[in-house]
Amino acid sequence: MFHHITVLKEEAVEGLRIKPDGIYVDCTLGGAGHSSVIASQLKAPGLLIALDQDDTALANAKVKLAPYEDRVRLIKTNFRYIEEVLRDLPEVPQVDGIPQVDGILFDLGVSSPQLDEADRGFSYNHDAPLDMRMDQEGMLTAYDIVNTWSEQEIAKILFEYGEEKFSRRIAKNIIEARNAAPIETTGQLAELVKEGIPAAARRTGGHPAKRSFQALRIAVNDELGAFEEALNKTVRCLAPGGRASVITFHSLEDRICKQIFAQYIEKCTCPPDFPMCVCGKKGTLKLVNRKPYIPSQRELDDNPRSRSAKLRIAEKL
Repeated sequence: MFHHITVLKEEAVEGLRIKPDGIYVDCTLGGAGHSSVIASQLKAPGLLIALDQDDTALANAKVKLAPYEDRVRLIKTNFRYIEEVLRDLPEVPQVDGIPQVDGILFDLGVSSPQLDEADRGFSYNHDAPLDMRMDQEGMLTAYDIVNTWSEQEIAKILFEYGEEKFSRRIAKNIIEARNAAPIETTGQLAELVKEGIPAAARRTGGHPAKRSFQALRIAVNDELGAFEEALNKTVRCLAPGGRASVITFHSLEDRICKQIFAQYIEKCTCPPDFPMCVCGKKGTLKLVNRKPYIPSQRELDDNPRSRSAKLRIAEKL
C-alpha cells in the first residue's frame, strides 16, 4: 500500500477554487492525496482527470479513489502530454481545438513510497540496482548514465540538476571506478559520491549523496523538460478564471514555474502617467499569491520532507 504524506494539501486544493461541476487535472497523482480532496468536492458532471506514469501509484489510486469512480479518470502518462490527453477526452470542452479545464495541479518531485521502496533505486539509504525510473517502461536508467555517459556529461548534470559544487570530483571518481567494473548499485554510487566530497563538506547539509541522486533522478526522467513543456500547455488549457496550483521542491523547479508564469503576466508598456492602458499588451495570467506559500511549522514537524516545498498559484484571465 502507498504510504505518502501529501504536502500543502489543503492550500493547493483551496487555491484551485473547486466548483462542484468543474473539470480538474491532477498532473501528479502520486499517493492520491490531492486527488482525494478534489474528487470529494465534485458532483456530476464534475470530473477529475488524474495523471501518473507510475503503475504502483495508479493501482493504489484505483482503490483509494473508488468512492469517487463516477467522477475520476485515471490515466497513465507523463504530464508533458496533458494537452494531448485532454484533447482525446470527450467530456472536456474545446475552444478552437484547445481543451479547456477549470484547474490544474502539480505536486512535483519523487513521492515518499518511491523513495522508500528499495528496489526502485531512488534512495541512497538502501542498496538496490541503479534504476530511478518513475515509469518502469522508460528506456533510460541511472545505470545507463553512470556507466555510459562521459565524465563531462555526468559532471554537468550533477552541477546543473543537483547544484553539487564537487561535481567534477564525483564524476572523475565514477569514471575511474567503472573502468575497473560496472557500477551496479545505489550503495556503490553513494560511496563514490561520498569519496568525491571533502570530509569537511560532508559534515553539514545532510547525506553527501543527496544532491547527486536528485540530479540523476531528474536526468533519468527528464523532469525539468517535462515540467516546462507541461506548464506551458497548462496555461493554454485553462479556461478563463481557471487556476494552476504548483508545488515545487527545489530551486530549479521553482525557477521554471516563476519564469513561465512571468511570461504570461500582463506587461503594460504605457508611460506610468497615462490614465489608462493604450498599448493593448494584455497578459494571459495573474498571480494569486505574489510570494509562494510554504509549509507551516506543524506540517514541517509532521513531515520533514516538506521543508523545501513552495506553492505558486496563477489564474487565467
